[in-house]
Amino acid sequence: MTDSLMGKVVIITGASSGIGAGAARLLAEEGCSLVLAARSVDKLEALADQLPGESLVVRADMTAPADIERMTARALERFGRIDVLFANAGIFIHGDFAANDIKDISDMLTINVEGVLRCAHAVIPVMKAQGSGDIIVTSSVAGHEKLHRGPAYGATKHAIETFVNTLRRQVAGDGIRVMSLAPARVANELWNLTDADEIEKATVGDQHYLKVEDVVEAAVYMLTRPRHVTIRNLVIIAKQQDV
Repeated sequence: MTDSLMGKVVIITGASSGIGAGAARLLAEEGCSLVLAARSVDKLEALADQLPGESLVVRADMTAPADIERMTARALERFGRIDVLFANAGIFIHGDFAANDIKDISDMLTINVEGVLRCAHAVIPVMKAQGSGDIIVTSSVAGHEKLHRGPAYGATKHAIETFVNTLRRQVAGDGIRVMSLAPARVANELWNLTDADEIEKATVGDQHYLKVEDVVEAAVYMLTRPRHVTIRNLVIIAKQQDV
């Protein structure tokens, strides 16, 4: 038995591309009403025009607390409830830590960690009042493994894993599930993969990357489990990935 997503209101951060845009497409097909949040309004509006059902576009920068508050307020004003927060916005900085710009690293910490915490903090009172809700966070395999390619990025994802696994205990009694979806490399814009042939080679041929669809289908699986089931942490890797 699965829990239907029909009619549920879902906030997706980082919805303008990659996993966020893929999640919007699949969740719209599942009958969800969507709040699409990101910094690029043009991309969000283009995406919303392609989707069935009702979508609200909100410009939201995860480094701006007022944007997060406004995103939540506009979702409630439009739909009257928030059933799911898909906290997906994030950035990736890798390479030699000492050679990275420290301002860029600080921005990554703000977006990847503080942004997620602020989004969760904004929606939890709403979900408590409803008696139910789901928070699913896009983490990374870097939150479970010690990957030398990006120590600062890995630190943000280890922080997220700790947050998810402890917050879950605090709000479980309120009918709120808190879950982490942790993919390895995904063939999308983050890895400069946009051409369909390149993506096919990376995912089907070499099998070193996941497809966006692999990740968003896993997210839907997590969200459609019966309410007594929580998929706390789901780690996904491609067949040939070296993790």
